[in-house]
Amino acid sequence: MDFFDNHKNLFGAAFLLFLILTVFVALIPAVNNDKNNAPLPGQQALSDDAMAGKAIFVANGCVACHTQQVRNVDMDKKWGKRPSIAADYAVNKRTDLWRNTATLMGTERTGPDLTAVGTRQPSKEWNLVHLFNPRIVVKESIMPAYSWLFETKKEPSKQDVVVSVPAQYLDQEGSVVATKEALQLVAYLQSLVQTELPDGVAGRFLYKKEVKNNPESSNADNDAGLDGSALYATHCQACHQQNGEGLKGAFPPLKGSPVVLNENPELMLTIIMNGYDAREEFGVMPAVGKNAGLKPEEIAAIMNHERTSWGNSARKVSVSEVKKLMEAIQQLPNQ
Repeated sequence: MDFFDNHKNLFGAAFLLFLILTVFVALIPAVNNDKNNAPLPGQQALSDDAMAGKAIFVANGCVACHTQQVRNVDMDKKWGKRPSIAADYAVNKRTDLWRNTATLMGTERTGPDLTAVGTRQPSKEWNLVHLFNPRIVVKESIMPAYSWLFETKKEPSKQDVVVSVPAQYLDQEGSVVATKEALQLVAYLQSLVQTELPDGVAGRFLYKKEVKNNPESSNADNDAGLDGSALYATHCQACHQQNGEGLKGAFPPLKGSPVVLNENPELMLTIIMNGYDAREEFGVMPAVGKNAGLKPEEIAAIMNHERTSWGNSARKVSVSEVKKLMEAIQQLPNQ
């Protein structure tokens, strides 16, 4: 009983036990994990701007609504090409001697997962508009607007990055300009991509649901029974909008577009597969088809939706036609 009556012995033993537990429960497993989990070959470290953007991401509590982990269930397949593995997070290093870095895996998906958002949505223009006010590009969004990351100037300089914001979303005259912090946050979002596995195996998604083609489809070769409207909503609607009218000064309209209505769908398919950067009045379109790994059947369904919606009345393209055009595009130089 003398042990419990002596406060020095009691607190000394408690402190010793705490040290032992720290070593065996925290330090040794951490060192072991560091040895057994190395970054994947080809995995890129964050740039200085992306690192600063990550700190802004953390400071604004974005991790509360966005995860960065693709689970191995089929419902997560839209967030990445493969399930996440430990090596995906091994590139993270300590912020400094006293602070560890945040992996930002998250626990809640109030908003979409961001594991591969740099591939899904690499457009700087879209990300800046979305940060200024998410309702501009996604009307149903519940994400808060980060308008304090932007400034309004009557006469922007040549160095300023001007954001195309519709007049109805402005509360004062002038042009909206992205601050350094906004550009850094976008740099971090653009850096979020999945590194290819060395053996080329994409990983296995479990509990896959069987998708049945629509037997009542008027022409199975036209759309393969796929829902072009749903595919458009997933891959195109964020920029070109549900009504196909795009966003003035940022994203071109598909409604009445001569590219969409052209009898020859080659240019339209080329833009979907490889992106487009030849219009000064609009932002750069990413290579949606390549980035998302869209199959000919999916591309045909998207094209047919765009060519027959919002008053458009172009002929439908067939899956076989899309396949032939894709093969021809892949053989072109610099593609």
